[in-house]
Formats: sequence, C-alpha cells, structure tokens
Amino acid sequence: MSRALWEERYRSNCTPWDIGMPDPHLTELVERGRVVPGRALEIGCGTGSDARWLAERGFAVVALDLAPLAIERAKQAEPPNAGSVEFHCLDFLTEEVPGGPFDLVFDRGCFHIFDGAEERARFAARVAELLAPGGAWLSLLGSTEGPAREEGPPRRSAAEVLAAIEPSLALEELRATEFRIERAPLPAAWACLARRRARPAQPSTRRE
Repeated sequence: MSRALWEERYRSNCTPWDIGMPDPHLTELVERGRVVPGRALEIGCGTGSDARWLAERGFAVVALDLAPLAIERAKQAEPPNAGSVEFHCLDFLTEEVPGGPFDLVFDRGCFHIFDGAEERARFAARVAELLAPGGAWLSLLGSTEGPAREEGPPRRSAAEVLAAIEPSLALEELRATEFRIERAPLPAAWACLARRRARPAQPSTRRE
C-alpha cells in the first residue's frame, strides 16, 4: 500500500489496528525482562501508543509511520511521562532512519503486508542492519491459523516467515497468538521474536 492509501485509512478512521493502548505482546516482552531498556525503533507506529509506553519504561524511542496524519496525531497526543520518543514520517525500507543502532525493533502488522518473498527478506535484512549486537526484533503478523475470513491482516505461513528471516536474523521464537484489534473476532497471528545474528546462518546439510 502506498503512503496515500495509508493516509486515507487514517483520514477515514478505518484503522482497526490502532487500539489506543500498548500491544500486550510488547509489554510482556519488556516486563519479563527479555529485552532491557535501550534504544528502540517502532516501524508503523500509528498514533504512538506503543512508542510512548516504551519511552515511559526507559527506552529512547524512534517511531516511524508512512501516514503523515498518523504522525501528526502521535505528536499531538500527551507526551510520555519519562524517556524520549521521536516521531518521523518516513519509509523504513527506502529512507535513512535516524538514531540507530537499536536494541529493540518492533512492528505490529508491517512485515506481513509484503506479498513477495523478496520484499519480506528485504524487510528482515533492513531490520538486521539497524539492530545493535544482540538486539531483538518483535513482529506481530497474520498467520495461516484460524477460520477462513474475507478481511483482516494478510496471512503468512510459518515457512514463509522463517524463509525471510533466516538469512539475516536468528529466530528465537515463533508462537501462535491473536491480534488485539477494535473488532471481533480476533484474527490469528504469529508473535515472532528474532535477534541479530552473532554468526552467519550455516547451509543446510545432507546426512551422509
């Protein structure tokens, strides 16, 4: 989807993903100490609920969105009580991202919008470029689980997710969950946690 289409979604208030509160998968990750406060990047921040929550937990946050109206609303919202957050309207894949490297990269429904395997691999590689050593990427994306539906998040199989990630990042966890959105039923999702590689992925081998 182009920048103009995302902007229209915000102008028409057709944004079921923008729930006005931090995503529970993100809060769980931080509260359980699986990532510690540092520099954080949110891709597709919308009106900024997750970014502000991270700032209040001690992260220095850079938050991006393609839609100018989303960024405008994020900047107009009440600022966090602690920490810092910068909102930028830019394209994560094609424009320079300020403030890196990052200890945490978070996206809620961005990685899965790309239909092509090459585009998804490019997204994962870009995340890897921006992560600090040992840094983590948490992505929430639509899964192939659950009943058939005519609308909602794009569906990606576990195999497609891993194929995109493995060359650039080390998969730590891929678990079945649900998206928290404004309307029911809640779509099935993957919660994907990966880390910057300490060494390259090794090629598949044959048993001799």
